[in-house]
Amino acid sequence: MREICFPNCKINLGLRILRRRDDGYHDIETIFYPVPLRDEIEINTTGKDGNPLTEDVLTMGGIPLPSDTESNLVMKVLRMLREEGRDIPPLSIRLEKNIPSGAGLGGGSSDAAFMMKMLNKVFSLNMSDDEMEERVGRLGADCAFFVRNTPVIASGIGNVFTPTSINLKGYWIWLAKPSDFVSTKEAYQAVRPDDTRRTAWPQGNGDIRWEELVNDFEVSVFPGHPNISRLKTMMQEKGAVYAAMSGSGATVFGLFKEKPRTAELPEDVFSFVAQL
Repeated sequence: MREICFPNCKINLGLRILRRRDDGYHDIETIFYPVPLRDEIEINTTGKDGNPLTEDVLTMGGIPLPSDTESNLVMKVLRMLREEGRDIPPLSIRLEKNIPSGAGLGGGSSDAAFMMKMLNKVFSLNMSDDEMEERVGRLGADCAFFVRNTPVIASGIGNVFTPTSINLKGYWIWLAKPSDFVSTKEAYQAVRPDDTRRTAWPQGNGDIRWEELVNDFEVSVFPGHPNISRLKTMMQEKGAVYAAMSGSGATVFGLFKEKPRTAELPEDVFSFVAQL
């Protein structure tokens, strides 16, 4: 048995930090929007010799990730389902990473959700979308988004989803991520939560007020990471309708009405262009 899937990433269209919660987390409001930059996950119940496996094997390629398989979200999904008593045999798993990590794009979260959907299909686990969202959501606030994988307004800690009809089809997107690493602690250290500001979150394609879509993390992140700030400025100068950092960084994206003429970037900058 061999099955393959292609987990995509997402961007944040605007991100407001509303308040600090008693549990130490923050309530936010943002829009998650899927983007066609994809990883690749392949599972197989047999080894290279064609015989059934006796234990799980994870191999990874593409963009390097930490080699600790125990912390990989794909493996955590597999263990979670087995702990529930699901009958899943030992698997050979190949994870090809095309989505950079630490990028604010949800690559690991997407891998987890797509792995759960694939196991649900292949082994007839009969989980509904709601059941898969509940389970994979235990692994990260935005993991559940990738179960349905459609645009939503995300609130709470990024785990409460309200469908939105926003449609960016036809726009071109340019993603650029420098080698900078932005920790969650660093991103939050200089932000000032404010729940008095309300954004009229767009419900369609024609009424988006781009000037109202602000990522509050930019105030905290940009001063210490001029490489990220410069990418946003560059995209604006090249005609982006909207440019912003995604999540807490370090990726910047620009939306364009025509295919952008990408600039030459330093070797350590990841770059991706596609039409939505």
